[in-house]
Amino acid sequence: MSRWVTKNGILATVLITLFTGYALLDVFVIPHEYADVSGTETGTVSDGSNIKNFLPGNESLTEPVITDRSYNDSNISVTITEHRICDTDVYVADVYVSSPKYLFTALAKNKFGRNIKDTTSSIAKQHGAVLAVNGDFYGARNYGYVIRNGVLYRSVTAGGADEDLVLYGDGSMKVISEVSKTAQALLNEGAVQVWAFGPGLISDGELTVSQTEEVVQAASSNPRTAIAWVGEGHYLLVVSDGRTSENDGLTLYELASFLKSLGAVTAYNLDGGGSSTMVFMGKVINHPTTNGRSTTERSVSDIVCIGYPKH
Repeated sequence: MSRWVTKNGILATVLITLFTGYALLDVFVIPHEYADVSGTETGTVSDGSNIKNFLPGNESLTEPVITDRSYNDSNISVTITEHRICDTDVYVADVYVSSPKYLFTALAKNKFGRNIKDTTSSIAKQHGAVLAVNGDFYGARNYGYVIRNGVLYRSVTAGGADEDLVLYGDGSMKVISEVSKTAQALLNEGAVQVWAFGPGLISDGELTVSQTEEVVQAASSNPRTAIAWVGEGHYLLVVSDGRTSENDGLTLYELASFLKSLGAVTAYNLDGGGSSTMVFMGKVINHPTTNGRSTTERSVSDIVCIGYPKH
């Protein structure tokens, strides 16, 4: 009897281990495609009112003037500067656009789903982005609102007071709590992009994080990615290095304070750490790193782009 029990106990342990291993692979590794977004940059919604600025038009383009750290044409202006803040290299892309349609998002492999990933530079190249940074890595979670380019992909909330960033069709940005509005309500109000990572850093020109506040996914100082709205047609995309002997990384408070000094009215913390990447004209500008061991890009599920969306 004891020998039979022992064998069955071993078998049960093996089965549990295999099941656990598969469950972990299913959550973190195995790709699950929920929607193909190829050719749907303009989206499909009930009345189309929130995506009117994303419809293709007759752009009157001037020949772009491009340098190592700047791009200018009749619709888009990007200037990248490098700063040394709190023993950390910080890269600031100062962006002006004539229409909010030139600030758009792109998903890895043009698919919405879980564990579908690619590097920021690869996604940016596929979409011809002038400038790109990593997004909120929506694919690492099964919750958090996802509205991209006027299309609602996910309306599941974590149930807490999670803060999302909303980009409206008029180009304005606002940090909202998921408990205050449903994803459909945001879509109906004209949301064209909703990112769910956070927290919000600045609202109405005032800091909304304390010196001790931090996200669960990060240590006190880390590589960071943030997006900010300064005013009509004026945005900031900011990435910091970190996790190396040369770069400490920033706290949320340090990041927020820096963005306020640049005039940000609304600012939001996107995915950071090894994901933090800035790409300009196909070239990685910063030094992405994971745990300080390698300077390589991490594959992510989504990016934020400045450029001309393909239709």
